[in-house]
Amino acid sequence: MGVRHIVALAAAIAFAAGIFGFAKIEAAQSTVSTQTTPKSDHPAKDLQPESRLLLIRGVDGENAKLVHSLPAGKHGFMLAVGKPLDAQHLRDALRLWGTAAGQGDTIQITGLEFRYRQIRVQINGGGKKHFNWRQHLQIGMGDMSSTPPPDTGPMQPIGGVLILDYGRPLPDMTPEDLKRDLGVMLDFSKQQSAAVNWIDTIPPKFKQAITDHKAMVGMDEDMVIAAVGRPDHKVRQRDPDGKETEDWIYGTPPAKTVFVTFAGDSVIRVKEFN
Repeated sequence: MGVRHIVALAAAIAFAAGIFGFAKIEAAQSTVSTQTTPKSDHPAKDLQPESRLLLIRGVDGENAKLVHSLPAGKHGFMLAVGKPLDAQHLRDALRLWGTAAGQGDTIQITGLEFRYRQIRVQINGGGKKHFNWRQHLQIGMGDMSSTPPPDTGPMQPIGGVLILDYGRPLPDMTPEDLKRDLGVMLDFSKQQSAAVNWIDTIPPKFKQAITDHKAMVGMDEDMVIAAVGRPDHKVRQRDPDGKETEDWIYGTPPAKTVFVTFAGDSVIRVKEFN
């Protein structure tokens, strides 16, 4: 075999090896991407008012374990839903803002804020200067919860905020969908709810209303939150007799809307509009 034939054969072998090696690398990268990218399979329709209430009731107050350390402060750490975690961005945020809680720590979700295409998830009090876990202990039964009176115990370190960016108007979702989207940072498995048997201490008629997810006259704020969650809006006003009242509004017209009116600490009126 001539020298030119040998050179040509060697070049062909090298070219083939290069293609094969590139294919192996591409396949490996594809595997890593598949393993680290959380699934995101939401319906095309936008988030519904009823679903938003269920998200608040089913996720706000829940405990989870951190998969990665959480940056501190109110600025928030952005997560692009359906994409891998940007590890370098996380390291930069931890260096810049400090650490609210470390990998493996148990945290509590203490608030949800819905924006056009984002959900801001407060962790351990979010951007507040301090976080007292007793002030955010959710007490109730199942997905029914309320908050006990403030406690004067020792304060804990500042919390953080996770920002879920969907890249589109918020899609309709269930509490389990939201937990899945948070899965790149939070592990909800084997975590018990912060609930205790507070519901057993209230009168039977209110206990049944909470079980039925209905507000009723005579309830206090904790009972209403346990029954139907936190309101979408609050409006204060004075009635014709000069008494100050506060309406807790659930839903947005033309969808089903419920007005729960408080005078002082007790519900005096419940009106439902379809």
